Amino acid sequence: MTIFIIGYMASGKTTFGRALAKKSGLQHIDLDFYIEQRFHSTIRDIFATKGEAEFRRIEGSMLREVGEMSDVIVSCGGGTPCFNDNIDYMNSRGITVCLQASDNVIADRIIDGGSKRPLMAGKSKEEIIETIHKHMETRRPFYDQAAIIISGDRLENKWQIAETVDDFIKNHLYNLENLD
Repeated sequence: MTIFIIGYMASGKTTFGRALAKKSGLQHIDLDFYIEQRFHSTIRDIFATKGEAEFRRIEGSMLREVGEMSDVIVSCGGGTPCFNDNIDYMNSRGITVCLQASDNVIADRIIDGGSKRPLMAGKSKEEIIETIHKHMETRRPFYDQAAIIISGDRLENKWQIAETVDDFIKNHLYNLENLD
């Protein structure tokens, strides 16, 4: 079984993916971290030195590499499903789960996370929300192709995370396992 977790930045993909992996016994792979380890460089530096087009090519290649592994949960970058037919690949290879979070929750998480998100560094909350709206116009059609859509708003503490994971397992994962 392969589960791809998609959604906008700071929607909770890695948080949810790690918790789901721990509970389900599947391996968790954060695609951005995987790329950074393989290329010995940060995503920010890859973007800066190679440009977005080359980063997206690398990202698609690494997605297909981890997507061929068995029994993994892959937390993708926010733009991953939007380029190079990646959403079609993910839907053909496994189950896609989109985490949707409100603009305010995403903005708060970005602000709380500091400047580690290059697209949002130095922006006010209003500017961040404006950027989210702009990005979502182009990304939503890809996110909406996920097989399962769940809320990422309730991933603020260990109890909410556990409840979200338990609900997902009860409502979705058990049914997926029985399809094999």
